[in-house]
Amino acid sequence: MSQVDSPLANAFPKPGRTLRVVLLGVFAAWLAFAVGLNWAGASPEAFYLFCGNTERILHGEIWRLFTAPWMHLPSGTIGHVLSALLGLYFLSPSLESQWGSARFARFLFFSALIAYASQMLLELVLPDSLSQRLVGAHWFGAIPVVDAVAIAWAVSFRGRSVHLFGVLPISSRTLILFVVGVCVMYVIIAADSPSGLIAPFGGMLAGWLLGGGTPSPMRRAWLRFRLAQLDASARSDAKNRKRRVNQSGLRVIEGGTERDPDSGDDEKPGRGGRWLN
Repeated sequence: MSQVDSPLANAFPKPGRTLRVVLLGVFAAWLAFAVGLNWAGASPEAFYLFCGNTERILHGEIWRLFTAPWMHLPSGTIGHVLSALLGLYFLSPSLESQWGSARFARFLFFSALIAYASQMLLELVLPDSLSQRLVGAHWFGAIPVVDAVAIAWAVSFRGRSVHLFGVLPISSRTLILFVVGVCVMYVIIAADSPSGLIAPFGGMLAGWLLGGGTPSPMRRAWLRFRLAQLDASARSDAKNRKRRVNQSGLRVIEGGTERDPDSGDDEKPGRGGRWLN
């Protein structure tokens, strides 16, 4: 029987320091724009100024790539922001507890960056007719990060279970199938997703690369690369030293003393002399 790792089995999870900051930041950003646009007469352009837009980012508005994950639909529905908050809340505490706040913060940051940067890259290389259906003019939201957290949790806690939507217990393998399946279904129906239809797959890739074990697959690949570099450098240094010795004309002469059986002496000077260094 698998071990149940459900926050609702005994109590709600206690978010760590990094997760508390992220949850408060996401909610505060949503609340500010929801109130501003719906009740204070703010222009929608103020909201879209912080959303991702591939063309504008390539023209120098780099901040959009980093602010886009914090933005969520400010009107029409609360499902967008609630999905992000609940997804982070129920899956992230275990990861932050195991990794520590610093690694967890890096994981969230780079997961969002990889998810949206990969979407930008594919948007540029795909035909316009296809990229326009997969990526909207503006893309935003933390759903790709939630997908990254889900994959990282499933890979890090193999054999354990979590309660989906707080009630349905599923295994780590089933969680992976569920997340991938939902993202594929969104592509099939060409859903109008605020984050775009490519970014969630980038988030899942980031979840595996950055969270698939300790050290992570990306960290292991980097360590193997550095080890290969150090081995190559050591071999190159050894060859260079040998070449310099051969070019110098120097050689090693045996020193010390040795026994002389003919003279009867116990020892005689070696070929290099008694005190040769």
